Amino acid sequence: MKNLKIVWATCLLFITVTVAAQNEKDKKIMADAEKAKATLIEKDAGIKIFENSSGYAIFPNVGKGGLIIGGASGNGVVYENGSAVGMTSLKKVNIGLQAGGQAVIEVIFFETDAALAKFKEGNYEFSAQVSAVVADEGKSKNVDYDDGVLVFALPKAGFMADISVGGQKFEYDAFK
Repeated sequence: MKNLKIVWATCLLFITVTVAAQNEKDKKIMADAEKAKATLIEKDAGIKIFENSSGYAIFPNVGKGGLIIGGASGNGVVYENGSAVGMTSLKKVNIGLQAGGQAVIEVIFFETDAALAKFKEGNYEFSAQVSAVVADEGKSKNVDYDDGVLVFALPKAGFMADISVGGQKFEYDAFK
């Protein structure tokens, strides 16, 4: 009986530590990511990429803005086989002809386990040629991965003449 109590106490300790490892900010981002996923699925009912990809990263609120010098940043959740496995952040700074501000939902899909593993190594960066598919009714049916990666963006508010994601840098922190 004493050993059983020790086992239960140990299990409760591990569960408590795991739950505590996700702070309030992470929990809010995770809830927002689930809402963003539902919004994207609602926008394009035919989207099957969530089910068919090895994994994906959802950034529920990427802020972009610029006037000649621009930038973007956001925090998100990385999913593998449909389960959250860690948190991620993106940053981008660029110089060029641009003006405006915008908030977007950004989702990065990974076609293979190798593409997802490369992202999870940390310090991942998109090449300048990578661009996003603007999510809309039926768009998901005619998209292709580029080097194992596919990016969807859904504008939430604001306007910018630029939807490029090239040059974005990402960091990844796995759940403990």
